[in-house]
Amino acid sequence: MTVTRALYAEDAYRRDCEARVVAAGPSGVVLDQTVFYPLGGGQPGDTGWLQAEDGRRWRVGDTRKGEVGAILHLLEGEDAPPAPGASVRAEIDWERRYAHMRMHTCLHLLGAVLRYGVTGGQVGAQKSRLDFDTQDEIDKARVTDAVNALIMANQPVTSRWITDAELDAQPELVRTLSVQPPRGVGKVRLLEIRGVDLQPCGGTHVAATGEIGPVEVRKVESKGKRNKRVVIALAS
Repeated sequence: MTVTRALYAEDAYRRDCEARVVAAGPSGVVLDQTVFYPLGGGQPGDTGWLQAEDGRRWRVGDTRKGEVGAILHLLEGEDAPPAPGASVRAEIDWERRYAHMRMHTCLHLLGAVLRYGVTGGQVGAQKSRLDFDTQDEIDKARVTDAVNALIMANQPVTSRWITDAELDAQPELVRTLSVQPPRGVGKVRLLEIRGVDLQPCGGTHVAATGEIGPVEVRKVESKGKRNKRVVIALAS
């Protein structure tokens, strides 16, 4: 079984790394380690580049999870991929990733302000959304002010690991109603914003809420009898 070391989970600010090609084919290129985040948890997969020692360069158009433990780098174009065993430099599109980090962290703050069960969500580079299990009216201006207050508090954002058994003993940590945190590897990553939020999350985030910058709730719409969609966007 091929397991890719997920460097993005160790340091979300790392932009590139040296890696060895483990496998390459129509389904994508697998590296022994990568800074590329694969699609999951509502966050898009990273884009970027792979570059060989001889200067050849491939554009990575998406990143996905493969078989258990493998991360697939999906290449654009018709050029043959780097061969297994080759050394490459993996580099992400940093501006796009950093926007996702800001927005993903912002969604945690939005969920802390609106304490309902979460039925869905999507991270984007400029705007994102969460769907909530509620019939209550949601005031855009009030929520905007509350989220921006948490951003300006500049609270640290950290992560730690707990075991599957520890998570099972604390079901209140899971806010998502439609998707459960991945189990099976023995541990689950927790995202913590001090005094604000604590829940399982494998995405990439900023180190402190102040990095998000000002935001605005752009839209609140009903998506069913008990489903309110809240769209929030970066203001700068």
